[in-house]
Amino acid sequence: MKNKTNITASSEPYSDTQEFAKRVDANQAKLTSEVKPHYDFIVCGSGSSGSVVARRLAENSDVSVLLLEAGGSDDVPSIMEAGQWPSNVGTGRDWVFRAQPNPHLNGRLVSMSMGKVLGGGSSINAMAWVRGHKNDWDYFAAEAGDPAWNYESVLKIYRRIEDWHGTPDPDRRGTGGLLFIQPAPDTDPIVPATRESVRLVGIPTFDSNNGCMMEGAGGCALPDGRIRDGQRLSIFRSYTFPYMDRPNLTVLTDALVARLIFSGTRVSGVEIARNGKVQRIGVGTEVVLSLGAIHTPKVLMQSGIGNQGDLQRFGIPLVQHLPGVGQNFQDHAGVACIWEASNQAVDTRFFWFWKSDPSLDTPNMQAIQVELPFDRAEKAKLNLPANSWMINPGVVRPKSRGHLRLTGANPLDPIQIEANLLSDPDDLDALMAGVELCRQIGNSASLRPFVKREVIPGDLKRPALENFVRNAAFGWWHQSCTAKMGRDPLSVVDGDLKVYGIENLRIADASVMPRVTTGNTMAPCVIIGERAGEILRADHKL
Repeated sequence: MKNKTNITASSEPYSDTQEFAKRVDANQAKLTSEVKPHYDFIVCGSGSSGSVVARRLAENSDVSVLLLEAGGSDDVPSIMEAGQWPSNVGTGRDWVFRAQPNPHLNGRLVSMSMGKVLGGGSSINAMAWVRGHKNDWDYFAAEAGDPAWNYESVLKIYRRIEDWHGTPDPDRRGTGGLLFIQPAPDTDPIVPATRESVRLVGIPTFDSNNGCMMEGAGGCALPDGRIRDGQRLSIFRSYTFPYMDRPNLTVLTDALVARLIFSGTRVSGVEIARNGKVQRIGVGTEVVLSLGAIHTPKVLMQSGIGNQGDLQRFGIPLVQHLPGVGQNFQDHAGVACIWEASNQAVDTRFFWFWKSDPSLDTPNMQAIQVELPFDRAEKAKLNLPANSWMINPGVVRPKSRGHLRLTGANPLDPIQIEANLLSDPDDLDALMAGVELCRQIGNSASLRPFVKREVIPGDLKRPALENFVRNAAFGWWHQSCTAKMGRDPLSVVDGDLKVYGIENLRIADASVMPRVTTGNTMAPCVIIGERAGEILRADHKL
């Protein structure tokens, strides 16, 4: 059948049967062939927040939920097999956004991948589970004016949803939850050498990159991940898939959300583009936008919510003047420091978080040690040694801010992304400090047995080091903050994720972050989804 979801069983225990997968396929084939004109809730986007929201709403069997996804099925080996994640970049499972040429990157433009598939980013990323720093969540709570966003409150959610398979830490880690989490294996001989190297530069080591490590000045650890026996455990597979055999949850793929439908300032439905046709679907209770930090503000603006002057240029009728829509764009910027391995390939990952300035309250640098995610042909094309590994330093408390702009009123008109990476000189200084720290670690005596030579950048001083960073920097694809939560004039949602001035509309994705969290963003997006689920269930007594 044309609309068949075609999803096989997950590697997690709840659906580890072909029989369950067949029930899902049959149920979703029926539901999507008979799309209703009206649902209680419509969740737009099946990524790391939207999948959570859809599940939490669908847990009430009396509630009808429609989950819309612009991409297609995640049932392909490049997604299911976690090690193949780089092969999804630039394909139809990736939105393949490109930012505008950036004068702070010597005029270069950078790519900004985002998942266009069931599971969103959690289906094409490297599956790192990084909770964010304690100070991030306390900042969210202060901006929202709501203690339910603070670290103490969020920690309770993390403990409830995690199934932790590392060193026991009952005060900070949970067991038996929906999400299998385990540290990366430490079998590679480079692991103890790296631990010694970071210790010698003053960085303490921990059993996990979460827990107490992200409550203080930082440290180094093998990263926690959402991979089991080499198989990806996307947020969609853990949250949404187990409920797709039920009659009250419809998951509609290849459905691009074009705009919101209004009755005054009340959202009454959504308009989607699917199979070359435009379709309108009504909503009885609420619409939740979980389209990510690029498409969520795009849909808001196309629907008449944004800066009045910008909307007037394209003849879009104003519904609500919110000048912060599309502003405050943030991403983590990084570079690659590369070494040629002396003998065997390096098969490990290390994360460390540290401060470029000891007076900072939160680590502002993150580094990742990993084998280069390229095959031999790609390495040859890039003129890199076939046997090489990298340490990738990045700025995780960026001060640089970008913005998004419409290029037309048509939903198919591309969004203009002014990322402005490294536009703040403090970010440039922090990234250069990260390069120097990573070179110190990579060229240490402890790691010398694993190094044949340093490939890039070499021993550079200003201005050559600055030029290298500007020429080599790229975004980490942690796009966020473009519909931020807060109480100032540029805020778009309040602490309950309601869009200011609009009824029946909330946002739950990385766009609501007041500032990007310290580290990879998948885990914080799950928390945003969980908070949205809690709020919706409480408000509507579900």
